[in-house]
Amino acid sequence: MTRPKKSPTQHKYIFVVGGVMSGVGKGVASSSIAKIMQSRGLEVTSIKIDPYVNVDAGTMNPTEHGEVFVLDDGTECDQDMGNYERFLDRDLSGANYMTTGSIYKTVIERERSMGYGGRSVSVVPYIPLEVMGRIDRAAALAKAEVVITEIGGTVGEYENILFLEAIRMVKFKHPKDVLVVLVSHLPIMNDENELKTKPTQHAVRALNATGLQPDIILARAKYPLDDKRKEKIAFNCNLDVEDVISAPDVSSIYDVPVNFESDNLGNLILRKLGMRPRAKDMKEWRAFAAKFHSAKDAVKIGIVGKYFASGKFVLADSYLSVIEAIKHAAAFAGVKPEIQWLDSGKFESGAAADLAELDQYDGIIVPGGFGSRGVEGKLAAIRHCRESKIPYFGLCYGMQLATVEFARDVLKMKGANTTEVDPKTKYPIIDILPEQKKLMADSNYGATMRLGAYPAVLKKGTIAERAYGTGKISERHRHRYEVNPAFVERLERGGLVFSGQSPSRRLMEVAELPRAVHPFFVGTQFHPELKSRPLRPHPLFREFMKAAKERGKR
Repeated sequence: MTRPKKSPTQHKYIFVVGGVMSGVGKGVASSSIAKIMQSRGLEVTSIKIDPYVNVDAGTMNPTEHGEVFVLDDGTECDQDMGNYERFLDRDLSGANYMTTGSIYKTVIERERSMGYGGRSVSVVPYIPLEVMGRIDRAAALAKAEVVITEIGGTVGEYENILFLEAIRMVKFKHPKDVLVVLVSHLPIMNDENELKTKPTQHAVRALNATGLQPDIILARAKYPLDDKRKEKIAFNCNLDVEDVISAPDVSSIYDVPVNFESDNLGNLILRKLGMRPRAKDMKEWRAFAAKFHSAKDAVKIGIVGKYFASGKFVLADSYLSVIEAIKHAAAFAGVKPEIQWLDSGKFESGAAADLAELDQYDGIIVPGGFGSRGVEGKLAAIRHCRESKIPYFGLCYGMQLATVEFARDVLKMKGANTTEVDPKTKYPIIDILPEQKKLMADSNYGATMRLGAYPAVLKKGTIAERAYGTGKISERHRHRYEVNPAFVERLERGGLVFSGQSPSRRLMEVAELPRAVHPFFVGTQFHPELKSRPLRPHPLFREFMKAAKERGKR
């Protein structure tokens, strides 16, 4: 049988798998391991493998799967990729993300083009070989000494078994270069009972059935593990006690690497991979994590959105990058953010009593979205923020709707709208550009999305230009509609400033009101939250939080 080929430069592989249940925290665990390895002076890259047949995450509903994260190269991927970028402070590419659908698609296309020379293409070994080939390519591209790969799903499921087979194959070929880390859950019936280890024991046996044995177990639980529980897991799972790492619930995900290091995870990994000990350097990270616990002054931020239909448990997943960007900026400003979810449907009537609820907030955000549901409520909320001088930050759709609201209520363009909501509006303030319409007429919908990083030029002296400290920027997009160039001059004459534009001046990237008119009223066509990092908060989120902090002093 074909074996995985040895890489020109052999990498060390860490595979992170999940046990007992979904949502156990593999993404944060993988990000934390990556951060720890990076803090030891190693070159690291992170990869996510999703078990979905979807070729990418672009078609997934955010209430079902969570936020669609977009990379610089336009790859639409899982939200865990955002955590990898935030923890590593690195821009990743599509080479770091794969799905079952994308893997099968590549193998089938290669077979159709005679790439296998007419051989019978069986699922094993060719699918696992494609997986390992992609991992090695991503590692080579990043010149990584260590590559951390998170396997989506839960051990024991059918849909990720081929990924586990890929691990088995590479571990057979390079036994000293591969670590398998199992993130498992220890349930507790109530606070008077002990943490139960039996589900983790079963998860390990399910992993054993695939030909794999975990080298390390990260034991997720409500409380830190005591020595007795560690000994019990170790004895029943063929591990040393030191191989069982406690992963208790924490108030901030940024505490996780610090907690892991306190349990000696970094040294344990280095020793198991046969690498020499290296000094730790997590000073800046520890200082940042500490800020979450030291801030006393609260700043209330309201997020007006519509992806709330599945209950409170999906809110954080639908707008994960926005929430994290708020946290980064709040830590930088030395304040504690209190985030409230506001369903835009509540403001649909435009009733003054309902809108007065917004006055209690120090800042309002309208994030990205698609479709017509809840739009009138968002427009009413935006108008109230503009008129009441409440700091407002519109992201993508939030910028488009702020532009529509300005046209309607300041320029008196009755019925102004986005053609996404009203294709027959008299004033199509937001529209698909002519060249995009032609593509849509030809049913070429994918080509009409603006995805990934695009450059923009900022006007001197504006809020945006002062925030960035430069006149040229690059930001990530995920949208189809644009500010209609036919209305730009009229909008600017009325007082709206398009402070950021594409180099051709045809696409409007940032809209704002002057500081003399409003303390902070800014909208971006791009998604600034996608590039915010813990140690480098996004400039516009910093300015927004600064304005919110000032309002909080009132």
